[in-house]
Amino acid sequence: MYSEKVMEHFANPRNVGVIEDADGVGEVGNPVCGDVMKITIKVADDRIEDIKFQTLGCGAAIATSSIVTEMAKGMTLAEAAAITKQQVADELGGLPPAKMHCSVLATDGLKRAIDDYLVRAGRDPIGGKILSEDPDFDPHGADDECEV
Repeated sequence: MYSEKVMEHFANPRNVGVIEDADGVGEVGNPVCGDVMKITIKVADDRIEDIKFQTLGCGAAIATSSIVTEMAKGMTLAEAAAITKQQVADELGGLPPAKMHCSVLATDGLKRAIDDYLVRAGRDPIGGKILSEDPDFDPHGADDECEV
């Protein structure tokens, strides 16, 4: 069901915690499945210098949170904001279609943290659409973009 990499990130998640003096905070949740994610970032020269997460959810939610923090660390804000749910799933060696919503929450949480930082800095947000808040968002991953 889950790839070895999903299981590895679930059993040994990276970047767990909260950055107390974070430059940006992103919190997202899915009321249908109950997963909740919080991502905090520290930014230097428009790059994500440090990133932490806290997730209340299933193994896939923890694994997607862990991998998205590894992917985003060191990226520019624009590069990190462009990470897609499919890239997250691919990096983990795939996710079952019913768990694709976890990758959406991870990317949404990252986008929200980036936008929070930019707005605090008096700049325009770049994170874009938060998919988990879209009224048409299917939390079980049946939308057209989910092909795993």
